[in-house]
Amino acid sequence: MNSPISVTKLNNQIKSLLESTFLHVRVEGEVSRPTYHSSGHLYFTLKDADSAISCVMFKGNNQKLPFRLEDGMHIIVFGSISLYAPRGSYQINCLNIEPYGSGALALAYEQLKKELEAKGYFDSTNKKSLPKFPKKIALITSASGAAIEDMRHVAAKRWPLVKLILIDSLVQGKEAAPSIVRSIKKAQNLSVDIIILARGGGSVEDLWAFNEKEVALALFESKVPTISAIGHEIDYVITDFIADKRAPTPSAAMEIALPDLNEQKMSIDYLSESLLKKVEWKIGFLFELIKQMQKTLIYKSPKSKLKYKLEEILNIAKSLKNSFTQRVQKEEFLLKEHSETLQNSLRKKLYEKELNLKSLMSAYEAKSTMFKIKESFAQILYEGKPVNLNELKVKDEIEIETLKRTLGAKIVKIKEN
Repeated sequence: MNSPISVTKLNNQIKSLLESTFLHVRVEGEVSRPTYHSSGHLYFTLKDADSAISCVMFKGNNQKLPFRLEDGMHIIVFGSISLYAPRGSYQINCLNIEPYGSGALALAYEQLKKELEAKGYFDSTNKKSLPKFPKKIALITSASGAAIEDMRHVAAKRWPLVKLILIDSLVQGKEAAPSIVRSIKKAQNLSVDIIILARGGGSVEDLWAFNEKEVALALFESKVPTISAIGHEIDYVITDFIADKRAPTPSAAMEIALPDLNEQKMSIDYLSESLLKKVEWKIGFLFELIKQMQKTLIYKSPKSKLKYKLEEILNIAKSLKNSFTQRVQKEEFLLKEHSETLQNSLRKKLYEKELNLKSLMSAYEAKSTMFKIKESFAQILYEGKPVNLNELKVKDEIEIETLKRTLGAKIVKIKEN
């Protein structure tokens, strides 16, 4: 059997093995509990659904990181595995960190989105309604792009009465954002009913101009209702949240902005049919009204009125008779009820008086008996004060006092019991 080794030696062997084997690692995960230490180092945990690993980015590399880690952020870490021997714990020594997905652009997108949302730029209360039948629409897009032709085709098919005004703008590259802002401001002075901001599909970098803050602010400040139609259905840019409406494609934006000619024709046909039915109903109603008026004229003739008045008099007489009969019956019932109530009250009162009399008689008898008993009682006074018999001596002169009399006496003899 091999001789045992120390913990330190074992940790050093593991450290050597780990750090030589995992010299370069690229790990994806979610940030948990990021801590920016006063020393300038960054500590956090990288985790997925089943596991977690500690990470550290030392001051030198941390200072180069262009963004700040937040709890729950999805990132990719580049670095190596190191082991801290005194504790026997291993970690990733991070040399660089990138947001997962599209990298720094995706992070910038999320950060701007959160900022604008917090300021209320996405609130539904700030959204303007689109006019139902727009006469003029400004299209802010590239004159050479496919989006303009798609929108013109849809407009000609859906609502050829609309006038489309193209505002040629850069939609890609570093100068695209200022160009789009100028186009939005220009559209405010063209007396248009709707502004459509449009561009075909592309990569995140291609569509980035529509994620710029200056474009978002210009769109938010627009006095004219706006539609954002950037990229394909799966693409979402900041202007989609700022605009009054979001369309998945430029063609869909035109479908949202314009009524459908065929639907309007069908609607007119429906309204015509509905109006015809209402006219027919009105004529029928007036015909019935005339018939009713004829009946009313017959009803209001002198003969009908005389007959009605006679019936009314008979009904009143009958009603008076019934009312009088009911009143007599009611009074008889009340008289009977009052009589019974009075008898019951008298009987109750008589019973209470009898009980009271018996109570008084009992009290009288009790007091009379007590009075008789008290007449036979007497108290002994010595020198004018009540005295106990045990305190008296032979030859003491005393008084015997009852309720009616007082007798003088003298003790001549004391007998002990």
